[in-house]
Amino acid sequence: MGGSHNRSAAYGPVHGLLPADTTEDVRNRGAGVSRQIAVLPVGSFEQHGPFLPLATDTLVACAIAREIADAYPVHLLPPVTISCSHEHAAWPGTVSLSSLTLHAVVRDIADSLRRSGVEALVLVNGHGGNYVLGNVVQESSARGERMALFPAPEDWETARVRAGVVTSLLTDMHAGEIETSVLLHTHPELLRAGYETSDHVADDRRHLLTAGMSAYTDSGVIGRPSLGSPEKGKELLTSLTESFGAYVSLLTSTDSRQPEEPDSSGSPVARGSGMSDA
Repeated sequence: MGGSHNRSAAYGPVHGLLPADTTEDVRNRGAGVSRQIAVLPVGSFEQHGPFLPLATDTLVACAIAREIADAYPVHLLPPVTISCSHEHAAWPGTVSLSSLTLHAVVRDIADSLRRSGVEALVLVNGHGGNYVLGNVVQESSARGERMALFPAPEDWETARVRAGVVTSLLTDMHAGEIETSVLLHTHPELLRAGYETSDHVADDRRHLLTAGMSAYTDSGVIGRPSLGSPEKGKELLTSLTESFGAYVSLLTSTDSRQPEEPDSSGSPVARGSGMSDA
C-alpha cells in the first residue's frame, strides 16, 4: 500500500469496547431477573479539540455502560459510534447521522430486543447533541414500552458535586473537565498533550443550533480540561453507577410510579423532575 502515515501505536484502536458475552451468558442472566434490561451506549465521532480523540463520547458512554453492567444484571450492547454531531461539522474528522436515522436505529434495536425477550432498554448517551434520543424515549414510553435515557442532567449534577468537579454543567460543555477526567481514568493513553492549557469558557451559546460550535470556540473546546484528573473520573463513574439503581427500579416495577431514592440521611425520597441548565 502506497503512502505513509504518522499514526503512533500509542494512539491506535481501543480494544475491549465490545461485550464478550455468549448466548448462554445472556440466557443465564435473564433467568435470574423479573424483567431483562438492555443497555445501549450511544456516542459520537466528532472533534474534541486537539487533545481528545474523535471517539471521546463513545468512550465515555461505554465506560458508564461497563460500570453499570458490572453492578447490575443488564444486557450490555455494543455502542452506536456515530450520531448527530452536525454542530461540529466545521472541524475535520467529524461524521454525523441524521436525527431520523438515529431515531430509526434505536427503534430497530428496541424492536429486535423485544422479539428476543428483552423488554426494557436504557440509552446511555455520551453526546449532548443527540436531542432526538429524548423523543425516542418519550414516544416509546407513550406506547407502553419500557425505555429510559441515562444519565439525566440531575445524575450528572450529583456526580459532578460528588467528584469535586469545579466547572458547572453549563460551562463544561465540550472536551472539558468531565470528559477529560473520565478519559484520564479509563484511557489515559489516548490523551494528547495540551489539555492542561486549553481552557475556554463560552457560557452564552444561545445561537448554537444556528451558528454551530465554531461560532463559540476556535479550538473546539468549551470548558476547563486543565482541571481534569483520573480521581475525578473514577468518582464520576461511581456516582453514575449508583444513580442507575433508580432506573432499574423504575423499569422493572409493575407500575409507573417514580422510584424512591435514599437521601443523605438514608431515608427514601422521590426522584425530582427538575431540569439542569446544561
